[in-house]
Amino acid sequence: MTNRQLLRLMVGQVCIHSAMTGTRLAAPLLALQLGYSPAAVGVLLSLYALSPLFLALPSGRLADRTGLQLPVRLSTVAALLGAGLAAAWPVFPVLCLSAMLTGASAGTTQIALQRHVGRSARDTEQLKSLFSWIAIAPPTANFLGPLACGLLIDWAGPTPAHLTGFRAAFALMALLPLLGWLLIRSAPEAALPAPPTPGAERRSVWDLLAMPSMRLLLLTNLLQSAAWDAHTFVVPILGHERGYAASTIGALLGAFAVAAALVRVVLPRLTAHVAEWRVIYTVTLVTAVMLSAYPLMPGPLAMGMCSVVLGLALGSVQPMVLVLLHRITSEDRQGEAMALRVMTINASSFLLPMVFGSIGAVTGVAGLFWLVGTLVAVSSRAVPLLKDVGRPESSGQTDS
Repeated sequence: MTNRQLLRLMVGQVCIHSAMTGTRLAAPLLALQLGYSPAAVGVLLSLYALSPLFLALPSGRLADRTGLQLPVRLSTVAALLGAGLAAAWPVFPVLCLSAMLTGASAGTTQIALQRHVGRSARDTEQLKSLFSWIAIAPPTANFLGPLACGLLIDWAGPTPAHLTGFRAAFALMALLPLLGWLLIRSAPEAALPAPPTPGAERRSVWDLLAMPSMRLLLLTNLLQSAAWDAHTFVVPILGHERGYAASTIGALLGAFAVAAALVRVVLPRLTAHVAEWRVIYTVTLVTAVMLSAYPLMPGPLAMGMCSVVLGLALGSVQPMVLVLLHRITSEDRQGEAMALRVMTINASSFLLPMVFGSIGAVTGVAGLFWLVGTLVAVSSRAVPLLKDVGRPESSGQTDS
């Protein structure tokens, strides 16, 4: 894979993913403005993970069978419809439908691209590099989507947070996936695995889950995803409670996303001499401290600094997990393995906002940060068990 091809894939994913991240900022802010409770907003945010939760495995199997292009085309249509409907009818039921469509689009594109990039690597060193670079796309979208929507919400209408500004934000998010598809459609397909022989027994996803190394990796990724979701869910509510403008809230989420993207630029050099499990262990401890400190920050600047540190920490996890998943999974099931990871983290993203909303109604947003920080700190004891993950003798498979 050439650098130009990789860049087109990255920018294409940014465009498609931004449709989800942008609406994920605009939709809850509009819901709060319409008078809906934090619990209702929690349900709305959960829907961004509901459709990827159920579509992850079919998407992974589709990518294993057909390659990159068909999943991306389907994702483009879903994202365009989701954001476009929200622009035309900005009411709560339509916002819920938009959340499911744009969430499905982002998840399907991510699975297809991760499988495609992994199949294009020549060796382990290039595998780390490619996964680190392609992992920059989601946090970049997490920055650009919310920032663009926040600016439009504040400035595109006659007054800040006017309905016209929300419509403009949703309309822009509907156009971005088309640009993403134009960039990705020229990518050459990697060779597909040989089809199964007639009469061969169909393998179940439980075969993958039966691997101890797979279960440990998914559990580790789930815990880090919970910390990421806590930041995404609580910061808009905390900013709204403190009276911050939509653009300020978008900038806080954007600072987190930029940090998560930048750390992945240097990650291949760092991991050349540091074991993956050590990176994840350090990240876990830093995350626990930052989550506990976040609600104590007095203003946007201090909150932004915490968001940056959290972004640097959590941004380091995904490439490490992807490399290990690729090592322990056979070539013809890598899309399915990537889908398992996406399904696991989307199960977290679906359930946790509803839990956060219910708990937050009782304890306030500070209690949510402290609760998640405590859980992450306790989970750090399991991370050293990742020492053996990815070694040939631990998985029984060769590097693909």
